[in-house]
Amino acid sequence: MPSWIKILEEQVSESPPRIFRKDAVELYRNADLNDLVYVANERRRLLLPGNTVTYLVDRNINYTNVCTINCHFCSFYRPPGHSETYTQTFEQISARVAELEEIGGTRILMQGGVNPDLGLDWYVDILMRLRERHPSIDLDCFSPIEIEGIAKIVGISTLEVLTKLSEAGLHGLPGGGAEMLVDDVRRGVSPQKGSSDNWIRVMGEAQSIGLVTSATNVIGLGESFDNRVEHLERIRRLQEDSTNAGYPGFTSFISWPVMLENNSLGRGNQGTNRYTLGASAIEYLRHVAISRIYLDNILHIQASWPTMGMDVAQMALFAGADDAGSTMMEENVVSASGTSKTEATIEELETMIASAGFVPAQRDSEYNMVARMGIPTNQ
Repeated sequence: MPSWIKILEEQVSESPPRIFRKDAVELYRNADLNDLVYVANERRRLLLPGNTVTYLVDRNINYTNVCTINCHFCSFYRPPGHSETYTQTFEQISARVAELEEIGGTRILMQGGVNPDLGLDWYVDILMRLRERHPSIDLDCFSPIEIEGIAKIVGISTLEVLTKLSEAGLHGLPGGGAEMLVDDVRRGVSPQKGSSDNWIRVMGEAQSIGLVTSATNVIGLGESFDNRVEHLERIRRLQEDSTNAGYPGFTSFISWPVMLENNSLGRGNQGTNRYTLGASAIEYLRHVAISRIYLDNILHIQASWPTMGMDVAQMALFAGADDAGSTMMEENVVSASGTSKTEATIEELETMIASAGFVPAQRDSEYNMVARMGIPTNQ
């Protein structure tokens, strides 16, 4: 019997053994996709009984496009001094939050670049004023990379930055900037970005003070299967350390393939010098399924419709994903890289979920149910 079959057979029991790195690499290399998807779906059903698939009504606010990091896969940023740079005012940001409130949204995901002209006081002021004017909206803002940038600008530790932002109203720290938590891969696509150790450390600090966090992963950066498993292992290990210490840990894991249409990474991947970048829909589904099996201490796996499209995201719901992501009102970073659709209505997400045979339920950023099929859960 091939070893991958034995690994998968053990995973359909009610108390499956933990798989380790060599097992996951074996699944990547050899497992039949249909068997892999079946087992991941069974793992989801055992962890999350019932037929519910959740989604979030939120808005992305990219408060600045000024950035000094120069990631090769990013088409959104502009270097300081560029004619197309911007930084939004509080009133501009608040007006966008108000539009989200009008459609029953519960969270903003506010991220930008590492802007050397913005000190800690700017971020504290924005959060305090947003919390005062929009008390019902969760403020999940910035990323570990932005936190590192702020800390360097003002000359204090990242934990001090996080603490001051939390006191000002920060609710959660999004998982952006992880990409691939393998330094050899990171240096190849984003040589000025902080190390994988830094990302892990900042996320651990955020969890230690009670901030809501998520883990992310970008595949198709020229990495090996071993690299992908190393990324998953680092996420799983931090989750274990945080939850053992009594901290909340990651709420969820989200992965997607790199977009190559409108950036220097994609342009360098053309012609006679072409090398292996990007990931197909099949690779993505394999990755979702293996993530569900490997990340046995993270409850929620999110499907990525902005990069994969609704049809593939729907298939991911049968490959272990239990969440359809969010409406992503006004998304700019992914769209700049070439994807054709980066916003969805509540109706579109509910239709995608229901047509796959699941029951749609709106959640908040902590996975508390807000409404089921459009009916508030408190009625």
